[in-house]
Amino acid sequence: MWEDFKAFVARGNVLDLAIGVIIGAAFGRIVTTFTEGMIMPVVGLVTGGVDLKSKFVCLSDKICGSTTPAELDAAVKAGAPVIRYGQLISDVINFFIVAFVMFII
Repeated sequence: MWEDFKAFVARGNVLDLAIGVIIGAAFGRIVTTFTEGMIMPVVGLVTGGVDLKSKFVCLSDKICGSTTPAELDAAVKAGAPVIRYGQLISDVINFFIVAFVMFII
């Protein structure tokens, strides 16, 4: 059984897959940095200086009161359940940038 496992791992497909996953993870970090450092500031400028990642909806009037806290961290620290729709929008933009770059490559 050990010999079969070694033969399986030694085949090119498994090694190629492992290398692809490692390179993909490194490439993902590059694209994330590009998105957060170059694309999202432009999006923020177009939307009037809004930081999308800080946008959220507080689901608890008891914790947040009648208005939501100004910062996401304050709401989370207070234990409020929040929907982080700004983070979702940012991640969707990041996904489409990765998909577009992969399409070009």
